Amino acid sequence: MPYEIVVEAPRKIVFREYQDRNPRNSEVLIKTLFSGIKTGTELNTYRGNSPFANETWDPDLRVFRPLKEGEEQPPFFPQPLGSWASGVVLQVGENVRQFKEGDLVHGMWMHRQTALVPEDKLYPIRNGENVERVLFTDPARFALAGIHDAQIKLGDRVAIFGLGAIGMLAIQMAHLNGAAQVFAIDPNPSRRQIAKSIGADFALDPAEIDAGIAIKEATFSKGVDVAIEISGVYSALQQALRSVHKEGTVVTVSYYGQQLNHVDLSKEWHHNRITLRSSMPGWGCASRFYPMWDLARLEQTVITMIEEQKLDVDPMFGDRISFHNAPLAYEKIDRSLESGVKVIFVYD
Repeated sequence: MPYEIVVEAPRKIVFREYQDRNPRNSEVLIKTLFSGIKTGTELNTYRGNSPFANETWDPDLRVFRPLKEGEEQPPFFPQPLGSWASGVVLQVGENVRQFKEGDLVHGMWMHRQTALVPEDKLYPIRNGENVERVLFTDPARFALAGIHDAQIKLGDRVAIFGLGAIGMLAIQMAHLNGAAQVFAIDPNPSRRQIAKSIGADFALDPAEIDAGIAIKEATFSKGVDVAIEISGVYSALQQALRSVHKEGTVVTVSYYGQQLNHVDLSKEWHHNRITLRSSMPGWGCASRFYPMWDLARLEQTVITMIEEQKLDVDPMFGDRISFHNAPLAYEKIDRSLESGVKVIFVYD
């Protein structure tokens, strides 16, 4: 029987058996070849920092709230992990028209050895050399949503806080969108070096300098037009608010899993009338440019950009770790041990 990765308790990874079945109707059965770790949401689930662990998401009110009297909530753990994967088609349902056995495909499914996915949720891999590159579809769609929400104009100055996969892709997209200068901010020296190699004009270490002031000084006391915060760290969000000019815009793309610290809105945000905007292409949130843009168009756009190598993803590949060594992979990322920007599971 095949296995999938689940978090059984905070920081405890286990392998859970599941039963395969034949695909029905428009389903496609896939053998997974590679899957990418999503270090934001996945890592917070691994740590037990998700708000879903202690509160109920009310889909009507769209708020997290405590349980009502007599209301029960299923336990949060165990939780599966994963986001985007690639694989080879093993079998197709009777109504599948686009794919056949042996085709290479990619899409959204969990870290598991096989997956049943509806045909309309899969994308073909036309070039076998892209079987790993397509894993960047997931961070790229969030990066593009953030770029859209930032509404970058030709000649704008932009700051990107956090140089994970989304941040690295956002640097490139900001330039493609017409940014004249892009500042990249991250405490990791190897990531700053990669950022410079893919187009960042400045790479700053927030552990060594006051990033907000450094950006203001580098822009003749003006500040950037827009800052995009992708680290999920409140101190970075504070610096992003300090880096933009009066009436500038800060866009947050990250998931903030920290339980400590906070953002002080009594300072630059209040006195400079800054716009603080959340970017979220999922969870039922429409694009700000709907109906012309939706999640499906975001995905197809970034897939084309990756296929045509308009986005350089190769410098971002990190460790390739066997699926069977998943606990080690999450432990390394959790402890901030150097493992590269995008860690990938390789399946036997």
